[in-house]
Amino acid sequence: MSRVLVIGCGGVASVAIQKCCQASDVFSELCIASRTKSKCDALADKLAGKTKTNITTARVDADNVNEVIALIRAYKPDLVMNIALPYQDLTIMDACLTCGVHYMDTANYEPEDTDDPAWRAVYEKRCREAGFSAYFDYSWQWAYRERFEKAGLTALLGCGFDPGVTQAYCAYAAKHEFDVIDTIDILDCNGGDHGYPFATNFNPEVNLREVSAPASYWENGHWVEIPAMSFKSTYTFDEVGEKDIYLLHHEEIESLAVHLPDVKRIRFFMTFGQSYLTHMRCLQNVGMLSTLPVEFEGHEIVPIKFLKALLPDPSTLGPRTHGKTNIGCIFTGKKDGRDKSYYIYNVCDHQACYREVGSQAISYTTGVPAMCGALMLLTGKWNKSGVYTVEEFDPDPFLAALEEYGLPRRERRDPAPVE
Repeated sequence: MSRVLVIGCGGVASVAIQKCCQASDVFSELCIASRTKSKCDALADKLAGKTKTNITTARVDADNVNEVIALIRAYKPDLVMNIALPYQDLTIMDACLTCGVHYMDTANYEPEDTDDPAWRAVYEKRCREAGFSAYFDYSWQWAYRERFEKAGLTALLGCGFDPGVTQAYCAYAAKHEFDVIDTIDILDCNGGDHGYPFATNFNPEVNLREVSAPASYWENGHWVEIPAMSFKSTYTFDEVGEKDIYLLHHEEIESLAVHLPDVKRIRFFMTFGQSYLTHMRCLQNVGMLSTLPVEFEGHEIVPIKFLKALLPDPSTLGPRTHGKTNIGCIFTGKKDGRDKSYYIYNVCDHQACYREVGSQAISYTTGVPAMCGALMLLTGKWNKSGVYTVEEFDPDPFLAALEEYGLPRRERRDPAPVE
């Protein structure tokens, strides 16, 4: 019996909330809060009579720490699930510390304004010292470790699929499959087709920043950075087929390099079609991916925010998206003195997700792990004070929960490597 506050009511949050309602013995009370309360009310109305979970709604501006504190104090939750934007991670963490409440999110912190001078100074120092230039990293949230430890609270970071499940796959491989892991390749394949010339499967601002940033990977104890989309390969994915894959920077590489320090190389790959890449490069070339405000007919606009308003809302893609996703990790290393390779992954069907929860598979594969991570915290299976990423906990109960709630794992021995 637990009381949970969910901040956010977009596509991922909608999936996580519906999944929480399937476990009403644990999620007995749920408050859905976002800047647009009408969206929360609509979801609560949709679930009315279909769950034993008691659902209420509230309005909150998650950029305003005092509003978040006031809501937490009024609702008195056991856990705050931050399924809003990564821009708001620190605000919500501050509120949780003030109110003495456990915290979790699905993506690590990045600033909305990347031209803010104070943030920029810290960022440029990190670029020089760490060796990668992505705008998102764990340092801002890892700085909260001591405060959460002293408060006796848990902060679980990045509990989506990637990051999240991919890190649990790594912990599982280290626990059960290998004595030594030499390499990890994380592969994210979306074989879905929504029929639009160009759209993003999650928040366009976050998605396009991630994809257009310089790529980087971990090798022999340091970062190697290369131009965006400059490393291309192909891979044949189970139930999807052959796809072009591109090396990207991704946040779980950073935490895995810290917590699995003996791994020699960690890379992340994502599939993209040529239409997507052509549109993105064109938009980047004309400045539409910029976060720097510009004057237009007497008004100040941020180009990437204007672009977001023009693109299809990712939460509306469900009914028109067909195909499957395939996300997982390929490992090489040794077991009992012998060379070994191993592939653990999940295949998820877009239309099956839509039939169940009204969502495409990208939101589903993030929302289900968020619910399962909350389940681990609320049931005490993951119970350590401090700030943690998923691979720092026992993967077994988490993967069992994923099996139960819609994301079963598959395994392959001696998989084809990424060339």
